[in-house]
Amino acid sequence: MLKAIGKRHIFAGKAHMEIDYYISLSSPYTHMGHARFEEMAKAHALTVNYRLLSTPEVLAAAGTLPVAKRPPSRLAYRMMELKRWRRHLGLRFNLEPKFFPVPDIDAVRMVLGAIQAGAHPGALIGAFLGAVWEQERDITDTATLKAIVTETGLNAEDIATRAESGEVAARIEENTQDAIASQVFGYPTWKLDGELFWGQDRLDFLEQALKGD
Repeated sequence: MLKAIGKRHIFAGKAHMEIDYYISLSSPYTHMGHARFEEMAKAHALTVNYRLLSTPEVLAAAGTLPVAKRPPSRLAYRMMELKRWRRHLGLRFNLEPKFFPVPDIDAVRMVLGAIQAGAHPGALIGAFLGAVWEQERDITDTATLKAIVTETGLNAEDIATRAESGEVAARIEENTQDAIASQVFGYPTWKLDGELFWGQDRLDFLEQALKGD
């Protein structure tokens, strides 16, 4: 069973730890790590603060270059790493999807609208990531966004209305400023007891921290 408390979500059992999860809905690394983190959160009965936010502002504050502005050497290595991790994790996703780079702010609003409606956002986050990296779908298109919401069993019209609310806009700004203050510089990032874990390849370290190792 899962209970919603404010804008946070507690997985089955008594929550004993709280974690911030900073997410980009267009990041291949978030796509690779999201399902694994959701299972980890369930296993450890975590209270998860889903920090969806304005990615460009956070990256700019940290001095992180967006993919399109990185030098050829970094782009080549990025592609090599994506191939390695895709093979290592046994995943199937497009290395160069049709709609990438893609602004994800509209999808972010939809997920925050779903949270405002009391829904657990894990499946919707996964669906938007899958839309970009597996299904060649445009998450800037309103009809596509609503279709994806509907496919996850949620009320698309209700969530689309909530997505445009002042509360959602305030939540994005709050999450953005929190990420900047926490010195987040890439995605996915988790913050546990003030310690940052950046990247899906740090999930093993996060697991160790949750176990107290």
